[in-house]
Amino acid sequence: MEKGTRAPIVTVLGHVDHGKTTLLDAIRKTSVALKEAGGITQSTGASVVTTKEGKKITFIDTPGHAAFSEMRSRGAKVADIAILVVSADDGVKPQTKEALELIKEAQIPVIVAITKIDLPSADIEGAKGQLEKEGLLFESRGGDTPVVSVSAKEGKGIDELLETINLVAEVHEIKGAPNGNLEAVVIESSKDIKGAFANVVVRNGTLKAGEVIQVENVKSKVRALFNNEGKSVREILPGEPAQIIGFEEIPPVGTRLTKEGVGPTSFAPTKNGGKKLGKIKEGEIAVVIKARSVGSLEALLGSLPPSIVVIDSGVGGVIGSDVLAAKSSNAWIFAFEAGVSANVAKLAKTEGVHIEKFEVIYKLLERLGELLNKGQVEILGKAEILAVFPFNNKKVAGCKVFEGKISKNDNIIITRGEKEIGMAKAVSMKRQKNELTEAKAGEEFGVIFEPRLDFEIGDVLVSVRR
Repeated sequence: MEKGTRAPIVTVLGHVDHGKTTLLDAIRKTSVALKEAGGITQSTGASVVTTKEGKKITFIDTPGHAAFSEMRSRGAKVADIAILVVSADDGVKPQTKEALELIKEAQIPVIVAITKIDLPSADIEGAKGQLEKEGLLFESRGGDTPVVSVSAKEGKGIDELLETINLVAEVHEIKGAPNGNLEAVVIESSKDIKGAFANVVVRNGTLKAGEVIQVENVKSKVRALFNNEGKSVREILPGEPAQIIGFEEIPPVGTRLTKEGVGPTSFAPTKNGGKKLGKIKEGEIAVVIKARSVGSLEALLGSLPPSIVVIDSGVGGVIGSDVLAAKSSNAWIFAFEAGVSANVAKLAKTEGVHIEKFEVIYKLLERLGELLNKGQVEILGKAEILAVFPFNNKKVAGCKVFEGKISKNDNIIITRGEKEIGMAKAVSMKRQKNELTEAKAGEEFGVIFEPRLDFEIGDVLVSVRR
């Protein structure tokens, strides 16, 4: 069947703080920008806009922070047209150049939107000149790149921008057949109480509730479909976004979705920036990372400093097994847009595991920087083992504190000369028959460790906070 026209799929790229989300906000007449933590888009979404002429445009709102380059790349690859947002008062920045490279790689037409023209410091011609140095040649100067000056604050240039998008879509003959082979792309995925789900944009064919689909050769049945307004629907046509419920596992962001038996399914390889735990070296920090969505998790893992060692990571809220994993490796837990229940928080406190929650990625990265700058290990106290004796099939270390203090449930590094024997937790402390919560410099005590280590007289205990 001959393909018919469909809504163009548009990705909006640009440097952070250049007004990308605010522009989309003005287009959609919503308050998305005000609802986002820190004013930065942090997950890839899609929305449908109907112009005054009744034509539809699907916008993929890809994040603007530098950490989300992978997600921006995938957004460009699924889109038909890219809008490059450049602030009139700030000009070309590193992420502007990066966005241009992504657009060139995707081989899609670009429209430049120069924003914030209402500011006194706006220099529209200066911004154009900087873009020309990056290889863009505008229509007004004999090239083929349209440029539109807009003010989201004052609503200027919005209609012209939408008209330009539709004109570019017509020139490039963007089409899709409802009866053609299904082709959709996963632009975000996660899980909640309903199970694993994926946000997709359909490029061709029709996605229907109840049918069997496949992503990377894994089959799933579409149990439910929701459109961009969150309404349950029976089908999604070409050019439209949707949320699919029915996956057994969370599908990778950037992968192609087809009907059962249709391939190939590979679309965009997932790049995992995380590192698995070997032995934690001096100057390194072990962490468990949890995030709300697959795209956010990948972006965060890809942004971590080399000295951050990821022992585990996943999508969804922090759970008990995360706490136990962190405890076994003396790791911190960082939750990015992910929840922590009261029971899990209580377990973490009991086990001496630190959990920190963040809604803005650069705040999380700043926190990691602070931890690295002040050193991985804060020494709380030191004690020497003066005696070793058995008690109830366990091995007790009789110790004397010579620096700081040692407390129950402290993380203890046991050293022998320059050699580290291992790390354990002080699960029980006593002086004679009395239970202790801590022992200070000059005081003696007996201690039982978990896990059991092969310590001996003369070894030194070092209580640390990581």
